[in-house]
Amino acid sequence: MFVTAAYAQSTTTEGAETHDAAAGEVHTETGVAHEGGHGSGVFPPFDSSTFASQLLWLAITFGLFYLLMSKVVMPRIGGILETRNDTIARDLDDASRSKAEADAAIAAYEQELAAAKAKGNAIASEAREAAKTKAAADRTAVEASLNNKISAAEARIADIKTKALADVGAIAEETAAAVVEQLIGGKASKAEIASAVKATAK
Repeated sequence: MFVTAAYAQSTTTEGAETHDAAAGEVHTETGVAHEGGHGSGVFPPFDSSTFASQLLWLAITFGLFYLLMSKVVMPRIGGILETRNDTIARDLDDASRSKAEADAAIAAYEQELAAAKAKGNAIASEAREAAKTKAAADRTAVEASLNNKISAAEARIADIKTKALADVGAIAEETAAAVVEQLIGGKASKAEIASAVKATAK
């Protein structure tokens, strides 16, 4: 096809206008015009044109989070804390009761121990007194037996001494008579010999 110079010029003009319109198109969501098909370079949370929508979503999110915390999370946490407090209180009561029972058992044990010690001391004292009494009785019996034996021995010794002295007198008289007979060749009377022995014994 052959294109006339007028048609080519009109086509070039329309293309330029279309390109200019496309270059100046405004973004419908953000309200910011596109510049050459590229972004403006502003971080979206810092874009002042979106502050209203950001605040709205912040309020909605905070409200939902508050409802979730107040209706679901906090009641569960409160229930857990209450259960834990009840458990701790119950454990403390059990511990107090166990301590009281242990103190009572210790007191009873100490009382029984003191009673046992007192009874043991009493039994020991009774045993000591009984042993002392028995020892004294045995000592008295032994001393009496020894005294009786000593008295009997002294009596026997006195008896033996008396007999010995009597025998000594007779033996002395006989010996004296034999000596006189050997010395002088004669015999002396028994009376003379007895008087001489008695005089010598004195």
